[in-house]
Amino acid sequence: MKRNFLLVVCLALLGCGGARQALLPAGAEQTAEARKLHEILDRDFEEYLQLFPVFATEIGDHRYDDRYSVAISEEHRARQRAVAVKYLGELAAVDKNRLSREDTLNYDLFRYVLNEELGKLKRNRHLIPVTQLSGAPIDFPLLGSGRGLHPFKTPRDYDNFLKRVDGFESWIDTAIANMRRGAEQGLVQPRVVMDRTLPQIEAMIVADAKRSMFYQPIAQMPDDFSAADKARLARAYSQAIDTRIVPAYKKLHAFIRQEYLPKTRATVGMSDLPGGSDWYAELVKIRTTTDLSPDAIFEMGKREVARIRSEMEKMRAASGFAGNFAEYAEYLYKNAAPRYASKAQLVGGYESLRGKVAPLLPKLFGRLPKAPFEIRPVEEFRENSAPSQYWSASPDGSRPGIFYVNASWMGDGAAGPISEWLFLHEAIPGHHFQIALQQEQENLPRFRRFGGYTAFVEGWGLYAESLGRELGLYAEPHQYFSRLNSELFRAVRLVVDVGLHQKHWPRAEALKYMMDNMSIGEAGALLEIDRYIANPAQALAYKVGQLKIAAIRSKAEKALRAKFDIRAFHDELLKDGALPLDFLEGKMDAWIESQLR
Repeated sequence: MKRNFLLVVCLALLGCGGARQALLPAGAEQTAEARKLHEILDRDFEEYLQLFPVFATEIGDHRYDDRYSVAISEEHRARQRAVAVKYLGELAAVDKNRLSREDTLNYDLFRYVLNEELGKLKRNRHLIPVTQLSGAPIDFPLLGSGRGLHPFKTPRDYDNFLKRVDGFESWIDTAIANMRRGAEQGLVQPRVVMDRTLPQIEAMIVADAKRSMFYQPIAQMPDDFSAADKARLARAYSQAIDTRIVPAYKKLHAFIRQEYLPKTRATVGMSDLPGGSDWYAELVKIRTTTDLSPDAIFEMGKREVARIRSEMEKMRAASGFAGNFAEYAEYLYKNAAPRYASKAQLVGGYESLRGKVAPLLPKLFGRLPKAPFEIRPVEEFRENSAPSQYWSASPDGSRPGIFYVNASWMGDGAAGPISEWLFLHEAIPGHHFQIALQQEQENLPRFRRFGGYTAFVEGWGLYAESLGRELGLYAEPHQYFSRLNSELFRAVRLVVDVGLHQKHWPRAEALKYMMDNMSIGEAGALLEIDRYIANPAQALAYKVGQLKIAAIRSKAEKALRAKFDIRAFHDELLKDGALPLDFLEGKMDAWIESQLR
């Protein structure tokens, strides 16, 4: 089980440029206990990179680019457990009372991370390793597409990826064995998860190697490669696709369809699994970094749904529109302008929005990130299951951050507007802004530079949406209504996720609640519900984190009054990177006190 290094909808990928950092970050206090602590942090991170070589690639450390770990194997999990236990023991030998305030935070966070990792390893998530959102069948094509994480700049890069195919084949074999073990224990995926996953696997099964995503690096080979290397690599990649990669996908597809699918369950919640209720409660704590119970979050969600719906109804009433809520939402959408009728046009619309937002950021922030980002549509093979998302950049600038826009709704002449709230959430000042700033902080130990907590990161993304009016956006009625609908969506999630995983809601009840309370089509609602089914408790982090950040801002504004500076507030909130929410609140309380002196 990987630690909270950010993956899926906002991958924390910036890094250390392949070089080992000094044991102490720049400016750290040179005391014996500090040196001991940072030596522990450094050694642990080095072992972590070896355990997760793709993560090393993600953060710009290319020493392990020829490896692909089988993290779902019992051997790998045992190594993870041993490393965590070892460093918890070493950490206990550090005298916390002799550390600076900053290193006390490093100490506490590192202990938090290791204990959380050990808790995760007690569970058997590795026995249900394949979903429509994650796992090697989904991640490996993105890694090797030529536009993903693995570099394809030299012949050695190409050869390294071929070596990674070994690990991919082993991962598939291990996943099949694990899923068989899981089925014997009653630990299986819901049918809907596998139904979403099978088409993604099928898309990787091609008769012609040149039509594979894995052949794209060959089609895009650098011009400066020798003719011999080009011919050799083209043969090697064709052979690997035909004889190793496609057969691996065929094997997994046949296993799921013929053997596993009949054993999947009609129920969808974690509470329907052995020990599932306790497991879900643990996931709630991990995802929200709070002690909130599922029931408390359920009630919080209902209150937020009522509050936001009331604001949307006031907007409808003030407009004079005679129809109901759903009709008003449809009216605003159909009359929103400008509209875009192709993926290229849609990306162009977001590029124009970038040009509008970027110059306005200094109004709210004193520190801006350096890393660039691109805007791309989600690839076709996963667009029917993957939401819009952000992937972050490499430290050397060789790989920009990516704001992926899901445009699966396009086709058959469909046209629609861009989404201002989505851009603010995924790009600037949301995920790209926050993650890039964090990973540009060289004074942070690497486990913090490249770490993350879902509640903070997604909470910040949702909070960033609320900054739209301060940035001059949401002037067009549909855009503001859509922003409210986005916030409502995150509130609905609190109810639906807990409903599915603790209260035994069937999928149909979750669908009804979602469609009764917000503006969303049935296909989009089912896509989201199936995401919550596949990734329990993750959807809770957005609203819980946003409410905490908004409450901290409100506390600062009330305490500081005329002394409140929004730029200083945001800079302080972001400067230490992602933190568990309790840690964040304590830090910001201390900052408020310092501003009052």
